[in-house]
Amino acid sequence: MTEIERSAAAATPVPGEPGREADVSALSFEDALAELERIVRALESGQQKLEEAIVAYERGVTLRQHCEAKLLEVEGRIAAIVESGGMLSRRPLE
Repeated sequence: MTEIERSAAAATPVPGEPGREADVSALSFEDALAELERIVRALESGQQKLEEAIVAYERGVTLRQHCEAKLLEVEGRIAAIVESGGMLSRRPLE
């Protein structure tokens, strides 16, 4: 088993195993992104069985949504602390 396959196997939820999907919400952005990257590499390798690939893809979708939500949250926090002339204002992130 290659390193990519081991990483993907560790990141891939086991169907019917409780708690595997729910744990995404507890991941930091960095951890979720790293897991997503491992899943993408494993899917791109084409070495997984079809069912494993489908489960990994579903996990990847969940991780992508989690990362997007984290980025939106941070964007909102940054926008809230931008000051202009002593008053809080929003401006686009650069």
